[in-house]
Amino acid sequence: MATISDVATRAGVSTATVSRALNGKSTVDPELAARVLAAADELGYRPNGPARNLRKQETAVLALIISDVENPFFTAISRGVEDVAHSAGYSVVLCNSDDEPDKEREYIDVALQERVAGVLLSPAGAGDSADLLRTHGTPVVALDRPLPNSFGDTVLVDSRDAARDAALHLSAQGYRDIACITGPTGVLTADDRLAGYQDGLREAGRTVSDDLVRRCEFKAAGAKEAARSLLTQDPRPEAVLVANNAMAVGVLETMAELGLRAGRDVGVVAFDDAPWATLLDPPLTVVSQPAYDMGAVGAQLLLSRIGGDRTDASTTTLSAHLVTRGSSSRS
Repeated sequence: MATISDVATRAGVSTATVSRALNGKSTVDPELAARVLAAADELGYRPNGPARNLRKQETAVLALIISDVENPFFTAISRGVEDVAHSAGYSVVLCNSDDEPDKEREYIDVALQERVAGVLLSPAGAGDSADLLRTHGTPVVALDRPLPNSFGDTVLVDSRDAARDAALHLSAQGYRDIACITGPTGVLTADDRLAGYQDGLREAGRTVSDDLVRRCEFKAAGAKEAARSLLTQDPRPEAVLVANNAMAVGVLETMAELGLRAGRDVGVVAFDDAPWATLLDPPLTVVSQPAYDMGAVGAQLLLSRIGGDRTDASTTTLSAHLVTRGSSSRS
């Protein structure tokens, strides 16, 4: 396969001249441009369109940096972004940060080097890597969590209110000593879900105790250990609110190992309506978040900003709703 260097050698010019000629730059002498085009045709050279256009920032390419590609919540967000972007003629490059600030920084560096048109980002913790986007003037929209220094646009879900409703529901079902397994301290979604859980317990007149709270990564493995810590203590909590669907997998694994049945032995409510939630016995009660809508709205905001239609930062907050199933009922 011919390279740009092969074309430059055949035409007797520099690779920079080849690049300018193939990109239609008017600064290239017409005779040199003709030689370059002829050489490229003879060699069958085809420039790497996406890479070339990313450098020119003429191809519509967006970077989507999410924290966990395996989580169905972020899969749905990605689909919402891609559908809106594709309909507007944009392509989307998907990056998975694993909630690691260093990895997030690497992807942001790549996005800037390739001069993507804009970035959608689910920030990993309270790091400042996103400040690079502001420094370079790259349009950005934060999804699910705000940017540390509140610039760009943000699309959130009212996690606190949804967690409150979930705690109230568990209390109304007759569960006492309701526990909560949430994410790391300093992550807004984790903190909001804990605060909402506490709001609901207070409103229901139930016990609010640090002994009933566990924090871990938004992953199954951490939640599995957190659940074991909770469910083997005496007295055992009668119910648990779990902060996302990946963590719910760990909790349910621990319950199975301990011979506990959801609903009858321990009431369970988890954030996110994963595709497998209705396949369990009993089906899992969930806080259903509008993940697809979050991605779609975020993409619309980003495209609007790229187009110069908006300059002021905005925050859009979507609502979640409780979907009650058998895992939160003793019957």
